[in-house]
Amino acid sequence: MREPTAPPAAWGPITIEHLREIIRLCRENDIAELKVKHQGMRIYVKARTGPGAVEYVAAPPAAAVPAAIAPPSDAALVSSTPAEIESEESKYVVVRSPMVGTFYRAPAPDAAPFVEVGDAVRENTVLCIVEAMKLMNEIKAETRGVVAKILVENAQSVEYNQPLFWIKPE
Repeated sequence: MREPTAPPAAWGPITIEHLREIIRLCRENDIAELKVKHQGMRIYVKARTGPGAVEYVAAPPAAAVPAAIAPPSDAALVSSTPAEIESEESKYVVVRSPMVGTFYRAPAPDAAPFVEVGDAVRENTVLCIVEAMKLMNEIKAETRGVVAKILVENAQSVEYNQPLFWIKPE
């Protein structure tokens, strides 16, 4: 594999949008492995076996390899059948995690949560933070509506594309 070159410094820090674009390009171009280094951040994308399955890891330069993350548990949805979940979910806009990390409902341990069930939200309202390798990534609403369900507990590990919130659109 060819050693990648870093993007120009004028690009600034890597954002969630950059990560989404990297993932999209890897999927669309069947890239099996990609390493990106930029402003002290390393991103490593490697395709797993099986169609469309991709593993994503982002780490600062001297970071140790993280321990395996336990699979998510949706305790509120365990008793429902997949058809019931899909039918219920179709009534809402589902906010999903854009990365693997740790879900936080508040900006600090002693602070109030960003949102509660029943709160009205607009586009770009911060719903939570997902921490990935010491980077705090704000997850924002993409539509106007009301928070109908919070699907993850505070400080729980989340997977890429895992549902976090159900928003009842206006």
